[in-house]
Amino acid sequence: MNFITEWIDKNCYPQYSKNWDDKLFRNVICSNLTSDMTILDLGAGAGIIEAMNFRGQVTRVCGVDLDPRVINNAFLDEGVISNAEEIPYPDSSFDIVFCDNVLEHLDNPLEVFKEIHRVLKPSGLFMFKTPNKWHYIPIIASITPHSFHKFVNRLRGRAETNTFPTIYKSNTKLDIIKLSKESGFSVVKIERLEGRPEYLRINPLTYFAGMLYEQIVNLFDMFAPLRILLIGVLQRV
Repeated sequence: MNFITEWIDKNCYPQYSKNWDDKLFRNVICSNLTSDMTILDLGAGAGIIEAMNFRGQVTRVCGVDLDPRVINNAFLDEGVISNAEEIPYPDSSFDIVFCDNVLEHLDNPLEVFKEIHRVLKPSGLFMFKTPNKWHYIPIIASITPHSFHKFVNRLRGRAETNTFPTIYKSNTKLDIIKLSKESGFSVVKIERLEGRPEYLRINPLTYFAGMLYEQIVNLFDMFAPLRILLIGVLQRV
C-alpha cells in the first residue's frame, strides 16, 4: 500500500479498519441476539468474513448458499446448498435471518423476501447489509462487465472466486420498503451510511476523490440516498 494511503488511513480514518462495514453490521446483529436463538446466514458462502461468525453465541447457526463451499463453512453448525428462493427449512424455523452483501445479487427479490418471511418465527427479524444502488460504486458496477469487477477486486486483494454478478433490484430504501410491504414485514429501521471509501483506496488520487465525496454526502441528510451502505432491520408481522 502507498505510504500516502497509509497516512490518510491513520490520520483521516483512524476509527476504520479492514471490513469496517461488516463489523458495523455485526454490531447490529449482536444487539438483537440471545443465546437461545436459532439463526440463518442466507448467502453464507465459504465463511470468509470473520465478523459474520456467530457460532457458539447462539443455539444453532445454519447457512444457505449456492456456493458449494458453504458445506465446509466453519462459521456454521449446518451449511446447505440451495437457492435463496427455496430455503430448505420448515416454516417458522429461525429467530433471525441475516444477509451480508446478498441483496444486490437477487434476481427475484420478492420471492426471497417471502421465503425469509416463511422461515422466520412470528416477530422474527430479517437483517441485511447491501450497497445502495445510487452510490457511485453500484452505478459503475451496473454499466461495466463482470470481468471489470473481478479486475477491481484483484487490485483490492480480493479473490475472483468471491466476486459475484450484481443486479441491484432491491438496493434502495424505497425498494426495501416496497418489498417489505409485499412480503409481510414491518420496517424497524433502514440506515444509509457512508464511511471510508474502500474501493478508491487504490491510489492517493482516487482516495482523495473518495474522501471529498464522503464528506459531502455526510454533510446533509438530503444526500443520504447517495451513501454507500444500506443496513436494515425488518420484522415479520
